[in-house]
Amino acid sequence: MSEIKSKLPHVGTTIFSVMSKMAADYKAINLSQGFPNFPVAPKLVENYERVIRGDYNQYMPMPGSPQLLTEIGQKVETHYNRKVNPDNDILVTAGATEAIFATIQALIHKGEEAIVLDPSYDCYAPTVELAGGTPIHVNMEADFSIDWDKVEDAISAKTKLLIINNPHNPGGTVLSEQDLEAIEQIMERNPHIFLLSDEVYEFIHFEQKHISINTRKAIRKRAMIVSSFGKTFHVTGWKVGYLVAPKYIMDEVKKIHQYIVFTVNSTAQQTLANYLPKANLSQLSSFYQKKRDFFRELMKNSRFELLDCQGTYFQAARYNEISNLGDVDFATELTQKHGVAVIPVSGFNKDKHDDHLIRFCFAKDEETILKATEILCKI
Repeated sequence: MSEIKSKLPHVGTTIFSVMSKMAADYKAINLSQGFPNFPVAPKLVENYERVIRGDYNQYMPMPGSPQLLTEIGQKVETHYNRKVNPDNDILVTAGATEAIFATIQALIHKGEEAIVLDPSYDCYAPTVELAGGTPIHVNMEADFSIDWDKVEDAISAKTKLLIINNPHNPGGTVLSEQDLEAIEQIMERNPHIFLLSDEVYEFIHFEQKHISINTRKAIRKRAMIVSSFGKTFHVTGWKVGYLVAPKYIMDEVKKIHQYIVFTVNSTAQQTLANYLPKANLSQLSSFYQKKRDFFRELMKNSRFELLDCQGTYFQAARYNEISNLGDVDFATELTQKHGVAVIPVSGFNKDKHDDHLIRFCFAKDEETILKATEILCKI
């Protein structure tokens, strides 16, 4: 009998899928998977309706709609004071995950290493492995801060890539100026490595402002920056993201991209190209800060310890006053017994170390947050 030898033998169903299915099975309020449950902007919907009736049903060019590429370039210049060439330095991708996948496949060769900071998004390490590389995991501190000396100690002659996520999921942290300076120093001392900066929550930051790698002239010539329209415009199901990188890197990424999807959904691209010039992206932070503050205020009388949240639409919390269970068992009990689904943070760690932390998603409408927090405050 023919056999299939798995390329990812240690990979199973992601914790996100497991918890969302459990939420559905037990009819629990889903604060686990990171998707908004409120309507998108009416003007964006109206724009899509006009586009879908128009003549945008065939393939867009492989790198993306020329109009959308131009608008992305304008966005980068407006928000980060960086001029990029839309034809050479930008690629529209099938969500941020495809941007990450194509970039890692283009850069990592057999025997090379990539530094992954845990807790981390679960697509980083498997993609490195599929490229024939080895992910080197470095644990963040318990408060999701980063010991950059530990990161540099993990770098070897085989290291090709350092992967960062800023603002950070699941920690809700935002890198400081000191963090960015530490990265610059590491890159300067290690000229053989590249930087992949996952910035899908770039417009969701609060008191601690997000500093994009787009603004760092010293290292952006060796950096690839990933963004997400799904996160920015509450349209995660559209699966449209983009990558910004210098031409010499982008040329290699495009070679991979063309054989993964070739091009991205035409109607979504055209809709975003029409809508982007009219969108006020600076308002997104205040929109989500109100939701964060609403959630935290309602949770202040609970027995959960809410960690500082400076970015993303996720709130990390300790539950030591409630239970001694491991985070996976506690998240299961919370879903099945109490009817609120969350994500156990150990699922983001390669070594599965358990700091008794769970992650709430507050990208929900007011009614959902009210119902969920009412239950949580009774536990």
